[in-house]
Amino acid sequence: MRGLSRDDFSVLDHGRVRDVLEVRPEADASISLAILIDGSGSMGLASKLDVARDTATRLFAVLDERRDEVALISFDTELRVLRGFEDGASSFAESLAGIEAFGSTSLYDAVATTARLAGARSDRRAAVIVLTDGLDTTSRLSAAEVSGLANEIAVPVYVVVSASPLDDPSAEIGLGDEAGPRSGDLDDLARWTGGGLVVLSRGRSPDPAVRGLVAELRHRYLIAFEASGPIGWHPIEVRARDRRLTVRARGGYMVSATPGAEQ
Repeated sequence: MRGLSRDDFSVLDHGRVRDVLEVRPEADASISLAILIDGSGSMGLASKLDVARDTATRLFAVLDERRDEVALISFDTELRVLRGFEDGASSFAESLAGIEAFGSTSLYDAVATTARLAGARSDRRAAVIVLTDGLDTTSRLSAAEVSGLANEIAVPVYVVVSASPLDDPSAEIGLGDEAGPRSGDLDDLARWTGGGLVVLSRGRSPDPAVRGLVAELRHRYLIAFEASGPIGWHPIEVRARDRRLTVRARGGYMVSATPGAEQ
């Protein structure tokens, strides 16, 4: 949605309304996309890995190779960087084809590490795209801990869940829809970081979700408001005054004991 101003938003900090000081649109940004693909054994069932590969291929295709950059990373209990941000385009398809479904899943640990890698790309709009079936079996970090990390470095996490057709009987789902199967922790992780969650199964085109995701990353609003005083974590909620609009924003900020250190 273009053309919004300060009067179109409200910010709640710990449930209390804060004055919006400034709203600045940031449009047509270059993108650093870290695509994180689940390579654990459960992804070999019901063509889930095929759905993830197809989605990754279409994401790569809609980006602009002249100004955007993509890293491809796979994980099971370990993280493997298959293609770095600065590698050539020819390596993407080969790296993607080499992913095999095997082993256990350390989903949240993988998201935490990938968020650090993406957050270091300061010259572009960074995000993590997680392609998974949503089953975590061996992570040491919880979803809340990973969300806190991603919020700290301002990297939104978008989760694309590969579901079997039997588990996904709903109509085609776009980012932010409430239909279809969902994982509470994954949904929270995406929402707290300012990202989103979408469920896809074999036979569904990922194109609407892919186009919507890239459009969100290219265009955003920077909203300024005065931080409140108490030290610690401040949950925030950003609302559009037009209730038909959905806002994606970070879930909060931290006030430290050091003046000017709010994040």
